[in-house]
Amino acid sequence: MAVELDTRIDLYTRVAEETSQGVIKRYSTSFGLASKLLEPRVRTHIGNLYALVRLADEIVDGVAAEAGVPTAEAGAMLDALEADTERALQVGYSTNLIVHAFASSARTVGVSAELTKPFFSSMRMDLTQTQHTPETFDEYVYGSAEVVGLMCLEAFLEGREVSSNDREVMVTGARALGAAFQKVNFLRDLGADVQALGRSYFPGVSVDAFDEETKHRLLDDIDHDLAKSAAALPLLPPRARRAVSLAHALFEALGERIRKTPATVLQTSRISVPNVTKAVLALRVLTGFVPSPPRSIRKAPRV
Repeated sequence: MAVELDTRIDLYTRVAEETSQGVIKRYSTSFGLASKLLEPRVRTHIGNLYALVRLADEIVDGVAAEAGVPTAEAGAMLDALEADTERALQVGYSTNLIVHAFASSARTVGVSAELTKPFFSSMRMDLTQTQHTPETFDEYVYGSAEVVGLMCLEAFLEGREVSSNDREVMVTGARALGAAFQKVNFLRDLGADVQALGRSYFPGVSVDAFDEETKHRLLDDIDHDLAKSAAALPLLPPRARRAVSLAHALFEALGERIRKTPATVLQTSRISVPNVTKAVLALRVLTGFVPSPPRSIRKAPRV
């Protein structure tokens, strides 16, 4: 029996997807581990979406600078990447393998420029903005993290019909989880962002004057975001729910380690979750563990 050969575009897309899967595997232990719990098709979509996010992030977060690329030229590279992405969303092809893989998944699950535009806008802010006001901070977090959560949600729900009420809860949860992830990363990289990149993300927070009160205030805000995201977990498809539960648990564990770490240590050290803890959390999720009831129910965030 003859085996039907792939078309050239099928082969090209497969190679592009393999490239993107390598990016998530090498760059993110947490997301890479969580994505393994997804069914293969969804896992491919998540890897494709993640790879473009990482590619853009590397332009503004160090690789371009280490290569000696001036800020203005890095901005031009980011502009070109955005233009290539928008074109690929329209036609379904790019000479950039990562952009091609992203567009393939985005066109399939329904991710449009409505989400990519704010993402690239936030990436552009990293090239010129070293401090944030409350307004620019919210704008940055939405574009750099919340829209990524919304992209992933579209991948999780591909081909599924959900009620408008359920979708609203899941959208709120996806945005909240993205925001929590980003804010935890800001805390973890507090000292490095200032020393290596000259950036301070949290409005009104000075690394030199960073204290326990400020640390706990920021962590309480993160806990509030995690609570909102946990409320949406039961509505996700089963395997997506397990994957997101693991990601949720991993970042909650990171937040707890930061809470136990003296504020002065965070000024100079990067905190991480040990691999053995990640393995235990993965086992708990596989055996039915889900994140705790929303913290907003158990404890009101500090103001």
